[in-house]
Amino acid sequence: MNRMTRPPAAAQAPEIAAGTILLLASACGLIVANIYYAQPLVGPIAQSLGLAPGAAGLVVTMTQIGYGLGLLFVVPLADRFENRRLVVLCVAASALALALAAVSRSPAALLAAMGAVGLVSVGVQVLVPLAAHLAPEAIRGRVVGLVSSGLMIGIMAARPASSFVASALSWRAVFVGSAALMAVLAVVLSRTLPVRSPHTRIGYAALIGSMARLAAATPALRLRAFYQTCLFSAFSLFWTTAPLLLAGPHYGLTQKGIALFGLAGVSGAVGAPVAGRLADRGWTAPATLAAILIVAAGFLVTLVVPQGSTLALAALVAAAVAIDFGVQTNLVLGFRAVFALAPEARGRLNAVYLATFFLAGAVGSAVGAWAYARGGWPFAGAIGLALPLVALARFIFRAATGRS
Repeated sequence: MNRMTRPPAAAQAPEIAAGTILLLASACGLIVANIYYAQPLVGPIAQSLGLAPGAAGLVVTMTQIGYGLGLLFVVPLADRFENRRLVVLCVAASALALALAAVSRSPAALLAAMGAVGLVSVGVQVLVPLAAHLAPEAIRGRVVGLVSSGLMIGIMAARPASSFVASALSWRAVFVGSAALMAVLAVVLSRTLPVRSPHTRIGYAALIGSMARLAAATPALRLRAFYQTCLFSAFSLFWTTAPLLLAGPHYGLTQKGIALFGLAGVSGAVGAPVAGRLADRGWTAPATLAAILIVAAGFLVTLVVPQGSTLALAALVAAAVAIDFGVQTNLVLGFRAVFALAPEARGRLNAVYLATFFLAGAVGSAVGAWAYARGGWPFAGAIGLALPLVALARFIFRAATGRS
């Protein structure tokens, strides 16, 4: 850490315009949505291209694999190359990859295109550290929180938006529309995004290799990654199994009804700016505890009400809001803490932080589907409740012993 060259104080922007914050938040939402558009469209895509039902899940899996690789091998470049150029290249490549997905006529072509979509969508994770660089220390948490709220809205709105567009037009129209949005966004960002040139000059192999050393030498990074791993895996479990429950015999909701349910989670995005302000005031620890308890409460309320009633449906909606709020709050608290560790290594710190809990999210989705198939919502919900309780136990242990 001490060997890294820190940028001169003059390189730190004294202020950040409201228009820049809005630009960064909007870009984050539009870019990250590309990862989630396909999730509710797996059935129509598989039927259209003749993809076997057992392999239909690969449409989502390939996007996740691409995104994971991008976190590890593309995001660290933010510490080495001019950030605006890197983001614009990623967004332009997203437009191409989405266009290729839209015109794919075979499963292999579509899966390759979806892997590329995931890989270049990590441009969004260059924008979040960029916001931290541009913001002054006193309001860094608030700025990162506002930008992250755009990220969360993009994640939660993507699935219902793609469902509505596909039902009105076709699944291909979803990718055509997003490709056009990315093309326009690339032009806008190339003309309006502030320039940031990092001072780190190490080679690419050394840059990638340094991430393991950063993780080993930074207890605060490991702690924040652990908390978010527990909460994000619970989040992924909930959003994998809740649609199965809603479509099942207890509720019998249609695809449009499930899409409307998904919109409820968007309100959880308000947790981001709240978390940022709390972190700026030095209240990270109590805010972390609150975030963990809110996620746990979200699962608990769904387990104490018998499924199938109007009250149970209301409890599921409340749980969606609570879980999204808690996870988003903890994410921003983690961003604020991690970005304060080493300004010259924010790209790599962000990559380690995100890659850790993103992998946990993929595991949470798989475990949720498995648990629901074997024990319905009571089994899946109990596992979801256990995950924030593990984070709570870690929080209490640290508070009681002072150990990391």
